[in-house]
Amino acid sequence: MNGLRYRVADQRGMLLALAIFIVMFALYVANHPAGFTPNVVQTAANKGVLLALVAMAQTFVVLTAGIDLSVGMIFILANCLASYLLVGTPVTVALGVSGVLLTGLACGAVNGLLVIYGRLQPIVITIATGAVFFGIALWLRPYPGSADEFSSDLADALTGKVLGVFPASLLFLVVVVLVVWVPFRRSVTGRAVYAVGSSEPAAYMSGVPVKRAKFTAYVLSGLFAAIGGLFMTFFTYSGEASMANGNTYTLSSIAAVVLGGVSLFGGRGSAIGAIFGALAFRAIGDLLFVFDLDPLWQPLFQGVVLLLAVSLGAARLFQVRNRLDLFG
Repeated sequence: MNGLRYRVADQRGMLLALAIFIVMFALYVANHPAGFTPNVVQTAANKGVLLALVAMAQTFVVLTAGIDLSVGMIFILANCLASYLLVGTPVTVALGVSGVLLTGLACGAVNGLLVIYGRLQPIVITIATGAVFFGIALWLRPYPGSADEFSSDLADALTGKVLGVFPASLLFLVVVVLVVWVPFRRSVTGRAVYAVGSSEPAAYMSGVPVKRAKFTAYVLSGLFAAIGGLFMTFFTYSGEASMANGNTYTLSSIAAVVLGGVSLFGGRGSAIGAIFGALAFRAIGDLLFVFDLDPLWQPLFQGVVLLLAVSLGAARLFQVRNRLDLFG
């Protein structure tokens, strides 16, 4: 019984995000003119997966008690780069995808090395590197566009429907969770990331490889931000160096992480919670769109819903004198 109480308390944020998503998505499809159809689900899934990938990127760093304000700019850089490289035959497309992913890994590695050896706050480092990444993206794509021989086969496969019903992007996200997140969470490095986020001094004194954990977190963050940028290219068939989009995805990723129960103090939460947080956040935006709310008011309502969710998630802390009672 105590074990069940602990698990529920530990996953409270994720369960709350899941509940919000179910309610908001149900209201969305109920009020959508087309109703609950494969096309409506596919469109919602594609937008949700896009934010979910960036939220996963943010999660790795937040678990170490850091924050990455460059994820949106890595996302934009990957989008612009992919609009040039996804051309020609399946072999050249595969090489292009590899190049984009390696670029994301390199961006994450730069962030990790600067945070570890520069001994500066992650927020400062990632603001600076984000500006550099955006500058490169703007150099690549001063104007929106794509290569003349852009290959849409892979894009269509990953943004379409499986068997004409299930969104392929959602299936891809499930595969990513099973192949990357689950093994990472159970690995020595994954446990080290949680330990560093809980207490870096204690982790260091216990022999936990602190530097390796932090470096891995930033590298994976860059990788997932690049995957998100790839998917943006798949959706739009083009690249655009938009600072507004980069900043929006950065802030939305932080909101999704918090909504999904990942602690900004580090050491608690999961990428799965962040995914549900991202899907819930997207569902809120879609619902406001269906109700034809003025776009200028949409950020206000999204912020109010997020504030309520975070407040409800933390409400029990004010009901106990000893926080250990939460797990007793």
